[in-house]
Amino acid sequence: MKASLCHIQINVHDAKISLPFYKRLFAYLEYKTIDESESHIGVSNGTTDFWIIETEEAHNDKSFHRKASGLNHIAFKVSSKEDVHTFVSEFLKKEKVKVLYDMPRDYPEYKAGYYAVFFEDPDRVKLEVAFVP
Repeated sequence: MKASLCHIQINVHDAKISLPFYKRLFAYLEYKTIDESESHIGVSNGTTDFWIIETEEAHNDKSFHRKASGLNHIAFKVSSKEDVHTFVSEFLKKEKVKVLYDMPRDYPEYKAGYYAVFFEDPDRVKLEVAFVP
């Protein structure tokens, strides 16, 4: 049986902080809003959906750490190295989002030609924009 990725849900501590961040990020990456309220946003690029949902009070006491078991990061693939640089200048700098590991760079240990930038959401979930030839 062949399967493809349907959706990813990211739970966030504070919708008032995280939802605007994700709304701007996904708009920049050309995802369309498919559902939205004060406590969540759903977006889609026609293939994969993302749901950003405020964590219920009863479960909102733990912070995320990518080194713990579970999710490490989410990567978005773009068409060129230039797209990675454009994303840094047009989105990350404008939004004052700190770039992890100092800058976008080559990651030959992943694959020849792999070029990426890493950053974090307001809850410190690591995100990546990458060119993968």
